[in-house]
Amino acid sequence: MTAPLREVLVKRPGPAFGRAFDEPAHGFLHPVDLALAQREHDAFVELLAGLGPMVHELGVESDSPDLVYLFDPLLVSDGGAIPLRAGKPSRRGEELVVESWVNAHGIPTLGRIEAPGTIEGGDTLWLRPDLLCIGRTMRTNEAGARQLAALVGGDVRVFDLPYWRGPAELIHLLSVISPVADDLAVVYLPLLPVGIWQLLGELGIRLILVPDDEFPTLGCNVLAVRPGAVILAEGNPVTTAALAAAGCEVHTYPATEIGLNGSGGPTCLTRPLRRDTGS
Repeated sequence: MTAPLREVLVKRPGPAFGRAFDEPAHGFLHPVDLALAQREHDAFVELLAGLGPMVHELGVESDSPDLVYLFDPLLVSDGGAIPLRAGKPSRRGEELVVESWVNAHGIPTLGRIEAPGTIEGGDTLWLRPDLLCIGRTMRTNEAGARQLAALVGGDVRVFDLPYWRGPAELIHLLSVISPVADDLAVVYLPLLPVGIWQLLGELGIRLILVPDDEFPTLGCNVLAVRPGAVILAEGNPVTTAALAAAGCEVHTYPATEIGLNGSGGPTCLTRPLRRDTGS
């Protein structure tokens, strides 16, 4: 998740995103300013493309406003694409839209998550090319974790995340940890599973700690474009300074509508398709 990002898929906010607040189940905080959301997304894509990756636009609209957060519906592994099965019922079906796109662009389907399994991309974390961590959360259950582990093979470890504030303020695994280099990760320590904290120590991975007041502003959601070069939502000065002090090249973008309102950071907005892992 920190190797140089070469190709990535994004979804520009459209009419469904603009209507997101109308349905409370989507969990948006206030009515969406769609024009502002599109400007913010355009700025994010311009920043991302300027750092080197080839950025593809999904170019398909669906009834789900959450399709903008493309990290969740589908996982791309070395063996192919794995359509996931969302724990959030309103997101089911997004994976078919993304699967159709990746199949048409040369990425075959390796396998899929079937009922009763549920798993979302935000609960998946590659710490090494052969080490996948899965968070068991409100959206990812034991059956989903087992199915994904069987599909990807290798070393797969499952960690429970706390209930915290329940479904109304869900946390994914990637809500509390973002790898930014082989030996460096941004973490929100109060919600980090102890097992992952221990694993990070065993692997010699240094920690940048997100302060309490920057957790709600997506300070822990950091996208590595290459080792030590990252994208972070504006409004997180302590985390930004800590990353810079650790030697990182930090880029920020405005994230009022596409970030805070829909609770999705720069990692959520992308589906990495190809990274240079050296394999």
